[in-house]
Amino acid sequence: MKKYKTVIFCFSPQVMLATFALETILAVYALWRYKWDNVTRLTAALLVFLAIFQLAEYMICEAIGLNSLNWAKIGYVAITLLPPLGIHLAYEISGVKKRPLLWPAYIAAAAFTVFFVLVGQSIQSQACLGNYVIFSMTPSSGWLYAVYYYGLVVGGMLLCAALAKKANASKKRALTLLAVGYGVFLLPTTTVNLLEPSTIAGIPSIMCGFAVIFAVILSIWILPLVGNKK
Repeated sequence: MKKYKTVIFCFSPQVMLATFALETILAVYALWRYKWDNVTRLTAALLVFLAIFQLAEYMICEAIGLNSLNWAKIGYVAITLLPPLGIHLAYEISGVKKRPLLWPAYIAAAAFTVFFVLVGQSIQSQACLGNYVIFSMTPSSGWLYAVYYYGLVVGGMLLCAALAKKANASKKRALTLLAVGYGVFLLPTTTVNLLEPSTIAGIPSIMCGFAVIFAVILSIWILPLVGNKK
């Protein structure tokens, strides 16, 4: 396999922009169609951060507004918040009171957010190669971020499976779909990373081609099952 710098991970900037628009529309629709309870707010937050990630990649390619380093930081912050939000959504769907994974997940996400925002060299380089974006984190933090991200995602999928066993029919289906959504969103990334570890630097661009599928699962299938319509 070729190194990540020569592998096409994503679509063109125009598709990034179209995906950003779609995910934004889905977030607005969710807030318009459903009551603003925790399930709706968390779903909308997931959609918004997915959209921000797409916008950040597009801005890196088009060099609009902020410089590319700042847009890279914004993109990383956006995707860093996805795993704890997904875990939170799973707990809200199930309605359980004991939530041992929730605060550790948010604390870890907050730590990485501070790292990306305040540490100047947290992301060393970023570049648009026409139809995908490559990122490079500091070597000492890249492996830790991968452990954080994949650890929470796998943990979230296992959590959904465990919670689904004790849920009613609609909640069980919603939790199963949430686990499937994360799988569709991240399994291609995992596969590429296992085949070529250096592609960890390309995680955001690998994800962007599949983020829209996760967004559709959230808004079209999960919310109708557990959301409270206005």
